[in-house]
Amino acid sequence: MSDMEILQQLPFPMRSDTILAEPCPLSVRIVRWVKPARAKEFLMKVSSALPRMLWQFPLLFLLWAHAGGQAIQPLESIKSQAELDKTGAALDAALFDSFNHCDLEKFGTFLTENVEFYDDRDGLSVGRQRQVEDLKNYICGKVTREIVPGTLQVYRLEGYGAMEVGAHRFHHPGHDDTEPVGEGKFIHLWQYKDGAWKITRIISYDHHAVAK
Repeated sequence: MSDMEILQQLPFPMRSDTILAEPCPLSVRIVRWVKPARAKEFLMKVSSALPRMLWQFPLLFLLWAHAGGQAIQPLESIKSQAELDKTGAALDAALFDSFNHCDLEKFGTFLTENVEFYDDRDGLSVGRQRQVEDLKNYICGKVTREIVPGTLQVYRLEGYGAMEVGAHRFHHPGHDDTEPVGEGKFIHLWQYKDGAWKITRIISYDHHAVAK
């Protein structure tokens, strides 16, 4: 079976033109292109197709290792700053993957029911449903977010969770030439409770346009 035929059978759409151009085994190339936040979903879909995709056992192993390497650890199992940094980065990536893709249901799972959002422009807004509605009404299809490289910092809050601090930018897809790229700083208080990480407080401040 050719590489192109293999790609056509995958349960996820892949950029075949780019993947086929890379000079390494196909399974490795596919792993590189699966977003960490979706690696486990990809693994489940591939597993369901195993009867007709037995060739993928090496790929399944690589994907399992890839997903595990991006795993979000329980608070009690985090024993070092490196593990805390990795978990914080994975939480941030998962949260804003749902934000950027307008996955309202998934986005809501990262917030406590009474989450408090403090914004230097709009003041205080309270509640998970309010944040989900704001995402739907003001963000979806209009704005995407990216972390400013090198700004993410994570601090352990013993017996509670972690505090995530950083800076991020907001783009207007298709309109960056006419709409300014916005930048701001943020603080997220993550609580680890009942086996899940959720945000209890968000502080968003120092908003400004990025100079072109």
